[in-house]
Amino acid sequence: MYFPTVLSAVTAVAGLAAAAPAGHAPPAGAAPTPFVIPTDDGFPNPNPDQLKVIQQIADGTLSNAAPPAKINESSFPVFQLISFNEQFEVAFFSSLIYNVTNDVPGFALKNPKKKDELLDILETVLAQEKLHAINAGKTLANFKQFVPVPCKYQFPTANIYDAIALADRFTALVMGTLQDAAQTLARNGDVGPVRGVASSLGQEGQQDGFYRILLSKKPSEKPFLTTNVAAFAFSALQQFIVPGSCPFPLSNIKLPIFTPLQVLTGAGGFDVEARDQHIAYKVDLTGVSTADAHIGKSDLWITYFSGQLLPISMPIVNVKWSGRVATFEAEFPFSANEMVGLSVAALTTSGKFTSPGEVVGATLAAPGLIQVDDRVKSWDGFKL
Repeated sequence: MYFPTVLSAVTAVAGLAAAAPAGHAPPAGAAPTPFVIPTDDGFPNPNPDQLKVIQQIADGTLSNAAPPAKINESSFPVFQLISFNEQFEVAFFSSLIYNVTNDVPGFALKNPKKKDELLDILETVLAQEKLHAINAGKTLANFKQFVPVPCKYQFPTANIYDAIALADRFTALVMGTLQDAAQTLARNGDVGPVRGVASSLGQEGQQDGFYRILLSKKPSEKPFLTTNVAAFAFSALQQFIVPGSCPFPLSNIKLPIFTPLQVLTGAGGFDVEARDQHIAYKVDLTGVSTADAHIGKSDLWITYFSGQLLPISMPIVNVKWSGRVATFEAEFPFSANEMVGLSVAALTTSGKFTSPGEVVGATLAAPGLIQVDDRVKSWDGFKL
């Protein structure tokens, strides 16, 4: 079945209803209801019996290989980000399962068999995400490093269509970020964990193929999936965290947090047409000291990650400033670069980069997420 166009869950959090564990979604326009991960199975620190049950549901176990003898100090943020992200995913799927199970308005499925099928799949996905988080936490604990613990979360999903579309979006971003994790570990000489990172990346890909089929998209998005960098993923995740709810300083994870880059075109970037065009953006650079020299000017760039191409930079045009808030456009060079699927955009002070990692140091705001879909005929899915 065709899933209708949805609003951007990354850039429009404040105005949408949330998936609410209390059994209903809040009124339209209300603030999202904070969600706390259930701890009935001991997550994120299950005892051996609880872990056995999680592994049975997940259809697999944690690795029994010995941990590496040492890990480079600069590799620890990789595992902290993985842990932080996987806890977000555990919260998201826990909330989604609750809403579907309890027929929360917008999440009720008319066909009981389809409901059972979906819940069976989502329960396995949830258990697998728990193991991903536990695995990253065990690695950090082994080296007596800071291990993130769950925060409170907010999800801008008022119905199952929005939820599946959001799962597709953040899973694609995670797969790009795991590429960066593997690259960082390899660069630091920490080759031991790379196999595990690659294994979890493939598992995320299997998940996303399922979500994409439900959304009437081809299950395999691109021949080489779009890359991402850790700082952009950490920044994107902040929009799903209830401010001030993390029981630790976010600075414990040594990654920058960028101000959001809002995509205005194509339902907040969720449904951008497959053509060459100018995409509209909005950014609030209040408090971004590195932007001081650029306020009121047009000397900035939008830099895109797409597939495995080198960063693509386009100058911003049609710039309008109101104090430190700017709206502007930048070319989206679709045809020359076959930018189907996910593209990750950043507002940068330079337009010349030879690798994705270089973009971070020149970024003022990020990420802006742009989705161009190659749709197929409708599939028989979950009819409300």
